[in-house]
Amino acid sequence: MAHVLTQKKFYTIDDIYSLPDGERAELIDGQIYYMAPPNTTHQRILSFLHLEIGNFIRANNGTCEIFPAPFAVFLAADDSKYLEPDISVICDRKKLNDHGCNGAPDWIIEIVSPSSRPMDYYTKLFLYRSAGVREYWIVDPLKQVVLVYDMENAAAPAIYSFFDKVKANIYEDLYINFSEISEILHS
Repeated sequence: MAHVLTQKKFYTIDDIYSLPDGERAELIDGQIYYMAPPNTTHQRILSFLHLEIGNFIRANNGTCEIFPAPFAVFLAADDSKYLEPDISVICDRKKLNDHGCNGAPDWIIEIVSPSSRPMDYYTKLFLYRSAGVREYWIVDPLKQVVLVYDMENAAAPAIYSFFDKVKANIYEDLYINFSEISEILHS
């Protein structure tokens, strides 16, 4: 009896650009990973973090820029890794063009949803570390924890609760008070 190997379809960036309006997906090594629409909790956390970080950058005349999803990050020059992190902070403006960021952002934050859990905790951690992202935060509303990976200095993450002040490692004096998020979520 002969065994027939089924071939997986190999997707490209053109397939991502061909998606119907409103449909979001990421591309990792020829495979498309569709993204569920974010819920209200996710968007509240995203808005809070975007404002906190953006206001800090502006108040300190910072040179970095912050981009909330949907924002394209091309981790590989061959377009084989197209991701849309929830928050991307890019300090090297030469990486930016009209399509998004070419190369690793300095800081990425992913807000975990039930469908994204394995991607955020494992796949993206590996991809971001390999690509040279300096700092990666996993914000998990269900567990009410924040994992902070300082990719330049530590292998293991620092773990915080939604009641802690969390320091951003790429800045000397940026702390985000997650108890304020907790208040927003429970109001």
